[in-house]
Amino acid sequence: MITQINNKEPKITLVGAGPGDPELITLKGANALKTADVVLYDALVNEGILDYANPNAIRVYVGKRSGEHSYGQDAINKLMVDYALNYGHVVRLKGGDPFVFGRGYEELDYAAGYSIPVSVIPGLSSSISVPGLQQIPVTHRGLSESFWVVTGTTASGQISNDLYEAARSKATVVVLMGLGKLKEIVKLYQNEGKHQLPVAVIQSGSTENEKLAIGIVDTIVELVEEKGIKAPALLVFGEVVSLHPSFQPIKDFYQALKEEL
Repeated sequence: MITQINNKEPKITLVGAGPGDPELITLKGANALKTADVVLYDALVNEGILDYANPNAIRVYVGKRSGEHSYGQDAINKLMVDYALNYGHVVRLKGGDPFVFGRGYEELDYAAGYSIPVSVIPGLSSSISVPGLQQIPVTHRGLSESFWVVTGTTASGQISNDLYEAARSKATVVVLMGLGKLKEIVKLYQNEGKHQLPVAVIQSGSTENEKLAIGIVDTIVELVEEKGIKAPALLVFGEVVSLHPSFQPIKDFYQALKEEL
């Protein structure tokens, strides 16, 4: 049982930190940090964003990475409420947007059980902003009328069932947390006969550690290994990837090969 031990009004603000670049947090998110008594922040949050925070705020890292979780979700929920009751305004700072595979609603719902007011400040989701920074639109007239955002790995550690449907569609498919399943996902597209569909893999988008691999379904696994791309990375499958400037030589090569045949 968590009890309040001070007279400061508890409140929680869920803030999306954006894809990584500290300048890509929203103005409203930065302003919330300035008034925070406590900041709970995730692994994918660039620590430069903490420069926006009240200098006197308590800063608590509650990051979770595959294989090295420092806190489980239940523990984070309890910490968030405990700090709110004991210190006042808690900013729960989450990478990207809190509601795009961020488990933000679970935290909101938990806080509601203690009658703590919660507000949400959206963030730029990496699913759209990271491809955009690479001049890859997720939709484009004549190439893609829609886009899917899919998790590559489910809570059970398996490939998402939605990817089977996504591979059959003509939509742009952005896969988050899918680098470890890249070979399996590529196989899905190959089974659909989409061997030459353009693909981009972007590591640490918008940060100084950003890396990019551009290819097609049949070559992307080799390219990712060649460039040493590691997590966190997102995958983009779709014709829109062909709009990236570096794809033109690939397009020319396969066009010449087709003409020879």
